[in-house]
Amino acid sequence: MKKVWLSLLLVVLCTGMFMAQDTVKIGVVYSMTGGVSAFGRMTWDGVEIANELFPEVLGKKIELVLIDDKSDKVEAANGVRRAIEQENVVAILGNITSGNTLAGSAVAEELKVPMVSSSATNPLVTQGKNYMNRVCFSDPFQGWAGAKLAAELGYTSVAVFVDVEQDYAVALANYFEDTYKADNGNMFYEYYKTGDQDFTAQVLDAMAKGAEAFYIPGYYQEIALIAMQARQNGFYGDFITGDGADAPETLEIGGDAVEGLFFTGHYHSDSPAFTEYAKMYVNAYENKFDGQKSPSFAGLGFDAYMVLRDAIERAGSTDPEKIKNALRETKSFPGATGYININENGDAVKSVTIVRVEDGKFAYDSMINP
Repeated sequence: MKKVWLSLLLVVLCTGMFMAQDTVKIGVVYSMTGGVSAFGRMTWDGVEIANELFPEVLGKKIELVLIDDKSDKVEAANGVRRAIEQENVVAILGNITSGNTLAGSAVAEELKVPMVSSSATNPLVTQGKNYMNRVCFSDPFQGWAGAKLAAELGYTSVAVFVDVEQDYAVALANYFEDTYKADNGNMFYEYYKTGDQDFTAQVLDAMAKGAEAFYIPGYYQEIALIAMQARQNGFYGDFITGDGADAPETLEIGGDAVEGLFFTGHYHSDSPAFTEYAKMYVNAYENKFDGQKSPSFAGLGFDAYMVLRDAIERAGSTDPEKIKNALRETKSFPGATGYININENGDAVKSVTIVRVEDGKFAYDSMINP
């Protein structure tokens, strides 16, 4: 009897070892709950579609290990550590926001495991890092593009609403300022914090100072509320924001108040930068979500997965060090959001898509190239 049990145990152990060898584990540390969960859920949709279309790498099944960082920096760092130390992943997709990615990437750097963010735009995310990469543009270029748009639209005075608690918002405002002031524009700051509900004082102050437009480099909840309260107080100028407005919640919360709003985005299905992977992705997304158009965060999630998978294939190995090197050799990858080049610093070089709210929907407006 003892021999039978030993034999069964050996079979179970061998089967488990075989399955482990036949699987490539990739950690996914996203904000599935909390303040920016809309971004996390959209990005995960894109990752899932990529995994459904391309479920293997190097002839092995890709196993995605999803961990919720709860839109929190401490949880972001803990999630990356858990993925590496407990789940034994070979690479990580994450995090969503710049602040969380700064926290998570510090752990990935310490433990020497490559990481790819789909949407962390702050330049500090990759600065001085060897294992951190992104498939989105960074804030210096996004801020420059936003300022160029404001100048092209003829604004001579802009109020910049800054969420002082978000690394992303502060950095993006600074890069906007550098370019806008260089173009002889007048601008000034109005400050708020994540979770604020009443922006009346800032709106009235901006109007009193003669603002023709508001630049709001924050996230969808506050962007929508600022727009609503601005309209309620008689402001009829335009709103320009960063990619933090690229969520259905901006439209759902803001309603008519966000009509005409511009934002610097990563992708739109009507953009001319349409690759073969983009066509494949759009068809898959619309089939899965009853004809809905894909938001850019989902497209970026698809691209993060695809770029990482491509790097593993080119590395010919699941060794994190070899994957890390291959990621930084990514050239002209035909992603859903356009062609992606990752430079020696881990940054993606790509175009900014200008999106505008028209008739309650996100519409393609124009493209600004590097």
